[in-house]
Amino acid sequence: MSPQVRTPTARVCERCDRAEHWDTTLEAWQLVREDGEKQVGNPHCLHEWDINGTFNPVVQNES
Repeated sequence: MSPQVRTPTARVCERCDRAEHWDTTLEAWQLVREDGEKQVGNPHCLHEWDINGTFNPVVQNES
């Protein structure tokens, strides 16, 4: 079987720590909440999302 490609479901800005998760119902990124607080980071930041480090979009199917 051929490899499958997956998309990220969470991301964190490396500059300001803004945290978001992918909402499949809304089909949009939503802010993460910790203890009821939205993890907004800096609203003026040009976000550098940490999705390139350990995230691997290719998943090998087991045959």
